[in-house]
Amino acid sequence: MKLEITSPDKQIFSGDADLVQLPGSDGLFEILHNHAPMIAALGPGKIKVQDEAGKLQFFEIKGGVCEVRDNIITVLAE
Repeated sequence: MKLEITSPDKQIFSGDADLVQLPGSDGLFEILHNHAPMIAALGPGKIKVQDEAGKLQFFEIKGGVCEVRDNIITVLAE
């Protein structure tokens, strides 16, 4: 999957991911390959990104919005 995490002033992450865990407004949720299309509000917390090699990266956000469509995840984060 392609993942893009963008804040108002810069691009935080752009690359491939096997798993993405996001802090939704109602709790954590995960996105895997071929996830159904969706738009979700995000709350404060950490975005967990696992790449194809199994390496984990974490990104702290204050909130935002996530869109999933055709194996492309776009996160607009505060």
